[in-house]
Amino acid sequence: MTTQPEQVLENNLVNQLISLGYKSVVIRTEEDLLTNLKAQLEKHNKTTFTAAEFDRILIHLSKGNIFDKAKTLRDKYVLQKDNGDKDFVEFINQDFWCQNEFQVTNQVTINGKRENRYDVTILVNGLPLVQIELKRRGIELKEAFNQVQRYQNESYASNNALFNYVQIFVVSNGVGTKYYANHRKQSFKFTSFWGDEKNKKITQLDEFAGIFLEPCHIAKMITKYIVLHESDKILMVLRPYQFYAVEAIIDRVKNSDKNGYIWHTTGSGKTLTSFKASQILTHNPKIKKVVFVVDRQDLDDQTVREFRAFDKDSIDGTENTKMLIQQFLDDNRPLLVTTIQKLNGTIKKAKFRNQIEKLKDERIVFIFDECHRSQFGDTHRRIVSFFTNHQLFGFTGTPIFVKNAISKKGIKQTTANLFHDCLHRYVITDAIRDENVLKFSIEYYNVFKSKEGFDDIKVEDIDKQEVYESENYINAITNYILANHNRKTHHRTFTAILCVSSVDILIKYYDLLKAKKDEGKHHLNIATIFSYAANPEDASANGEIVEEDFPDMMMAAEPSVGYGVIPHKDKLDECIEDYNRQFGSKHSAKDGNTFLNYKKDISKRVKNKQIDILLVVNMFLTGFDSKSLNTLYVDKNLNYHGLIQAYSRTNRILNEKKSQGNILAFRNLKQNTDDAIALFSDKNAKETITIDPYDDQVKKFNAAYKALMAIAPTVDGVNDLVSEEDELEFAKAFREIMRLKNILSSFVEFTFEDTYMKEQEFADYTSKYLDLYDKIKTNNLKESVSILDEIDFELELIHRDEINVAYILKLLAKLKDAKPKDQAKQKKQIIDLIAGETELRSKRDLIEKFIQNNLPKISESDDVEGEFNTYWKTETKSALQALSSTEALNQQKVEDIINDFLFTGRMATEDEIIEALQKQPSVLQRETISMRITNKIQNFVSTFISGI
Repeated sequence: MTTQPEQVLENNLVNQLISLGYKSVVIRTEEDLLTNLKAQLEKHNKTTFTAAEFDRILIHLSKGNIFDKAKTLRDKYVLQKDNGDKDFVEFINQDFWCQNEFQVTNQVTINGKRENRYDVTILVNGLPLVQIELKRRGIELKEAFNQVQRYQNESYASNNALFNYVQIFVVSNGVGTKYYANHRKQSFKFTSFWGDEKNKKITQLDEFAGIFLEPCHIAKMITKYIVLHESDKILMVLRPYQFYAVEAIIDRVKNSDKNGYIWHTTGSGKTLTSFKASQILTHNPKIKKVVFVVDRQDLDDQTVREFRAFDKDSIDGTENTKMLIQQFLDDNRPLLVTTIQKLNGTIKKAKFRNQIEKLKDERIVFIFDECHRSQFGDTHRRIVSFFTNHQLFGFTGTPIFVKNAISKKGIKQTTANLFHDCLHRYVITDAIRDENVLKFSIEYYNVFKSKEGFDDIKVEDIDKQEVYESENYINAITNYILANHNRKTHHRTFTAILCVSSVDILIKYYDLLKAKKDEGKHHLNIATIFSYAANPEDASANGEIVEEDFPDMMMAAEPSVGYGVIPHKDKLDECIEDYNRQFGSKHSAKDGNTFLNYKKDISKRVKNKQIDILLVVNMFLTGFDSKSLNTLYVDKNLNYHGLIQAYSRTNRILNEKKSQGNILAFRNLKQNTDDAIALFSDKNAKETITIDPYDDQVKKFNAAYKALMAIAPTVDGVNDLVSEEDELEFAKAFREIMRLKNILSSFVEFTFEDTYMKEQEFADYTSKYLDLYDKIKTNNLKESVSILDEIDFELELIHRDEINVAYILKLLAKLKDAKPKDQAKQKKQIIDLIAGETELRSKRDLIEKFIQNNLPKISESDDVEGEFNTYWKTETKSALQALSSTEALNQQKVEDIINDFLFTGRMATEDEIIEALQKQPSVLQRETISMRITNKIQNFVSTFISGI
């Protein structure tokens, strides 16, 4: 036997859990589950319940969705006893988490939309709180995850929906084991391996179970390290490095008065870690206040939002120093979030300092976000001199060491000088290895590699200022960006930042991009933001990112300007007016608040992909998180922490299409990049942090192509695949081709001619791949089970935003004007294009029908779009009538359901679907009929409305 059967894996796990202290219980049905739940709740609460009392408990437990149930689990229930007394029922002991009842069972069967049988279930006080799904060794781990997702849709919410109390899922194939919190929109990309304190991954199921599933540990994870995200109404569970960081801070506070800092790389979720640490510390009766300190007003607002998202009652922001003092003095406010500027003002000025004098000797814990900021030194001295019983903790992705410290008044301050010991490390190499952030694809573009024969380094030796401010230089870079932006951002699926060395240079870029847009040379949405104080080349020498803070700008005198030169303030006003025209807004920079609102709006529009390229000097290069941003154009010197911070704007995890963060450096930053990587990870980290170069990626693609050829040597060979196992192998092989092609497409030099595969061949195999996906989708509607249900087809790798109905209409207009001899070829190209694009496949038959029946009757190509719109309206109306007639639906109610879905994004509930029927079905038929109609409505929207 070459692989371990799934049943053996399951039996071994159950036996191991029993050896860890779980009690074995046989539960096969929902009825067994309820019987056991009653007995376990009685045991935990040291009481007994009558049948009627347990029914009331069960009604209470059955209410709500996953998020509601997570709250129910953590609250005590006031039970009205049969004799009229009231009693509290506890579902889980959160204070003494080891003091709960732990059981393990397997093969529980629940009947929902389909009958599902679950692998291994951990029960705490009778409630299923951990669900483990297994696949035999050799099977893709993602298949276990997809099976859980299927159970979510088919049975977890059925009957009393007790499986919606699951807090943590574990998926394993024996050699790979991951965990994640329970929420319906979970992505496999956000599952985590467990690890030790040194960030060594624990992947083997037996080792994972021995540590993570040990009863006290899993109970601690559930009671202390799951966060209920109030904004999104989802559960989040901390990753191992976050867990160890919080534990280290709690231990330091409990057993020492020393400070400490956490080095967790940018993008690894420091806000969640710091929130959890702050939240737990506020429950320590020996601590008077926990003060979370950020260094900019916009980050203050952002942190308040994020903390409230985790716990809506956790904090109020401090709008000014007066409010900060009020919160310091409020005994009911254990947690404060404020800026370093407000905190500094409070303890710097005597009139404010005197008001909080009584807190001077109280134990106060300060937690500093991004404690690498260079301006922290003065405030640090004031805090430690005023608060006599303080304890300071810092979070940073890029600590200040001696090597990257900036000398101020002859003194080099490091993170360790201010915060003492590093309590936990999780560096960029760890995060990339664990796939918690993306690798970087770094390209160095030599503007001056030309007939003169000198390179960038020599140019710097000649005259940096003159070269980098020259019109030829700026024009060359602008043209390069415009030529390659679509490729880098996957046709504007993602966004970019262009960072430059000074406001003067930024203005030149902005004006040039604006002029080229006016000339019709591009259609990108451009925006900018900058301070308008005197801002020379920001000491391009040291590459430090200096934060631009609006109050400082207001105090700075405007530099004198010569005739014909627009002052920076006037230019900023002009740029904001352009922005207002572009987006229909009314922003200005007349004072600090309006400027901050403008900055917030830009942040929102970059995240929403409404701004294609944002031009900055320093703003947005630190502390700005946008998953949709994947490219950074760099025309300034950066080094050490400034470089890593700036690069890290691009490497947030999003989906399969976002495979890396793209860095295009127009300065010679190679050595600086290598030095920064070495400083913030280790000397061998370069290969871990950056993706392989183009030639190596081509080799990988060609190897994947050979693997595909071994399964399906021709496109038609896909039709001859005999079994579902063969189809599964084809799907996996072509999915790997798509992933690698997605990476190759971001390289400027990519062409299919460099690979073994022809471009048309790729398109043809794509069609076959999508045919297979459509087959699965059809089978699901028929409620048939297939092993192919478990594979993620990752269709986002195929979708291209530029291939839509509008684009097809342009091609149809060209087809109308084409010579007769070329029409057949062009028609085939259009049909092939539709077949290979996920968003258009549902529209394929209708578009072909239009080409065959309507296009020949149109005399002018300019009329194609209008005729197509008329045709589409007719077909849409006909399809809606057919849907309503076939399913005996009230057509007006169907239209209302569709309109609500388009407006809110929420599909109608089962009750709303049933209400649209002309005749009410039996109770037994409701679920089946509702699911069928829901699928038909979603398909109707996909075909006739989406993308039109």
